[in-house]
Amino acid sequence: MKNTKNSKWLIPGIIAGVVLLIVLMVASSYNGLVNKRENVRKSFGNVQTQYQRRSDLVPNLVNTVKGAANFEQTTLNQVVEARSKATSIQIDPTKVTSAQLQQYQSAQGELGQAISRLLVTVESYPQIKSVEAFRDLQAQLEGTENRIAVARKDFNDTASTYNATVQRFPSNITAGVFNFDKFSYFEADPGSQKAPTVTF
Repeated sequence: MKNTKNSKWLIPGIIAGVVLLIVLMVASSYNGLVNKRENVRKSFGNVQTQYQRRSDLVPNLVNTVKGAANFEQTTLNQVVEARSKATSIQIDPTKVTSAQLQQYQSAQGELGQAISRLLVTVESYPQIKSVEAFRDLQAQLEGTENRIAVARKDFNDTASTYNATVQRFPSNITAGVFNFDKFSYFEADPGSQKAPTVTF
């Protein structure tokens, strides 16, 4: 009689245990995905912060250079236009698509190239190069470019970890049910794989 009572609760107990185990696994998987996704978003925010820092330095750089007699106006205009374009593209890291990221990266790349052209052009103007404010800005820009490279690498690393988790079993089931999408990566700028040609 006692045995029958125990066996009556055995199967429901096993089912309840299995359901509880599944719930705990899904909760753990979900929480892990949320944490990794937030790390990616934070990394993307760090990239945006470094790009914004560079963008904030541009007006001071342009004003410093503008003071030089006969400085090439076209070069200055290109920098101003590239900065305007780069700052006009706003990306929500929670909904970023591959196309949006490429557009954002392209605009930031154009600004970087325009700044590089400006700095190369300044080489022909010793009076600008000797101004302490210009040298300080140049050093800050170089430091910012390094920070941008590090921030982009960190973003790609965290995105890679998250993307791998989204695709691995069993977390891929949780990711599919709760719409955890993969993140796109920052890619090398077009032509960066070619070594620059140096001529003397």
